[in-house]
Amino acid sequence: MPRILVVDDDAAILNLLTTVLIRKGYETTPVGDGDKALQLLLEHHYDLMISDINMTPVNGLDLLRKASSTLPDMGVIMLTADLSVSTAVEAMKEGAFDYLTKPFKLDEFVLTVQRALKYHEAITENKKLKAQLDCLDTPVGLLAKSSGMRRVCDMIERVAPTSTTVLIYGESGTGKELVARALHEYSPRKNETFMAVNCAALPPQLMESELFGHVKGAFTGANSTQSGLFEAAHGGTLFLDEINAMPLEMQSKLLRVLQDKKIRKVGGSEHTIVDVRILAASNEKLDDLIQQGRFREDLYYRLSVISLEIPPLRSRQEDIIPLVYHMMQCQLGANAELPIVDQETQVLLESHSWPGNVRELENAVQHALTFAQQGIITVDSLPEKLVKTIRTRSQADGTPSREEPVEAQTLKEFLHVKEKEFLSKTIERLGGNKEQAARELDIP
Repeated sequence: MPRILVVDDDAAILNLLTTVLIRKGYETTPVGDGDKALQLLLEHHYDLMISDINMTPVNGLDLLRKASSTLPDMGVIMLTADLSVSTAVEAMKEGAFDYLTKPFKLDEFVLTVQRALKYHEAITENKKLKAQLDCLDTPVGLLAKSSGMRRVCDMIERVAPTSTTVLIYGESGTGKELVARALHEYSPRKNETFMAVNCAALPPQLMESELFGHVKGAFTGANSTQSGLFEAAHGGTLFLDEINAMPLEMQSKLLRVLQDKKIRKVGGSEHTIVDVRILAASNEKLDDLIQQGRFREDLYYRLSVISLEIPPLRSRQEDIIPLVYHMMQCQLGANAELPIVDQETQVLLESHSWPGNVRELENAVQHALTFAQQGIITVDSLPEKLVKTIRTRSQADGTPSREEPVEAQTLKEFLHVKEKEFLSKTIERLGGNKEQAARELDIP
């Protein structure tokens, strides 16, 4: 239950606001002066402070300054009968979440309290997740909170120091190349070259030349002798991504290189010894392809000395939000102030199946950073197509809505509650800009 401290030297207003907040289910402490409020702030934790500005002997702005230094994450709402814009601006600069000008409507007061508490909750969650990033960022540079990814990281740490060939399984977008790079970075070859090639992206007629090189005149357009990736990666690591797409003829030649540890350029007659660690990845099970006659069994055994499978993002829900913050940190820089991901958005992200895995999530984060307002990422910050897909699937699956039931006796009461909810969401979507919300909703 949120704890709220209310400070006002007007007893009538203090009692009214306290009564309203208690009826809304908040644990509320009323205080009649700033001195006592300061003492309570030193002794207790509060999620929100609501304070009048014009008080003696400690006025509201002084109380705000001292409260901000004592409890920097606590939300603060200032109340004032002074219509001066400069006073309101000063309060916001000192860290107030919002201010209300007396007299104000109780509905507006409750709405502001709800927004302030929601913001405080998001700030707290943000700091908690940022604190967790260091312990979740494993020695191999992969974020792993889920047990599945922890196992992957443990395996990487054990296998990386060896020269063993590793076969990495995982759906598209799960981060197979990131795992391959981690295996290289934590191996004795880390100071040598890491080369990566996507076998599915290479035309079959050029694959041999790309891997092994060619001599001048080997084929039309071969105007000079060129080294291939094996020679370029000599002493280091060569990562063969989507090796399941490699033609059978090329598989035979790769097998020969793995056995003999030497290559022959296309059109050439001389052999060159190469010292390369091979890492391969596939988004299909190679033993299934063997049964279909699409992959050589002997090459499979050469590649799969160690097999490592990366779980899809949908099976490690607990990694999603830490990954979001990690991606934002990578995008904005280690020392940047990260935006807050509100609770509704977190729930939405965690409910998605992420068929594109980490790559799809990264695209969503980049979009959200572009459209975040006032340091808050809401559902409206996400790609519209993504949100529509998630909600459509949720409805099709019969997933129950997270919306709270409306307690209303009459249609008039029901409409009043929904009107307030709509107003609240509009203000939140517009980053707290009430004037813009009023214009958009045509409220005089």
